[in-house]
Amino acid sequence: MDFQFSSNENRPLMKPNRKRLNQDQIRLLETSFNSNRKLQVDCKLELARRLGLLPRQVTIWYQNRRAREKIHTIELDHKTIQLELDSVLAENRRLEQEVCMLKHELNKVQQMLSVANPSITLLPCVNISDRLKLP
Repeated sequence: MDFQFSSNENRPLMKPNRKRLNQDQIRLLETSFNSNRKLQVDCKLELARRLGLLPRQVTIWYQNRRAREKIHTIELDHKTIQLELDSVLAENRRLEQEVCMLKHELNKVQQMLSVANPSITLLPCVNISDRLKLP
């Protein structure tokens, strides 16, 4: 790696300084990327020539752009899964409330039956959540 030393200090400075791409360069790279995600050698050389960049800079830009796209896709997938999870959890809460209400109704009916006919032996209410122990 090449180092350059400043005139008044003995600290190494990295050279050359990286320059940011201008909007026209980015626009051309994005257009090229949207038409072809993988960079062919001849296309890379032509882009580098048109942009005034080194072919390696074009290659690195493409690699970084693919990485950003992958991260964006993962984030969208995560948001979709999170929304589905929230929906399932809300449905689970609604069903638990419905089960609780139905148990309450069943207990009321059993009490009414036992008062009306004490000779009837009622089966105890089976707790479904005891049978469906979730990890």
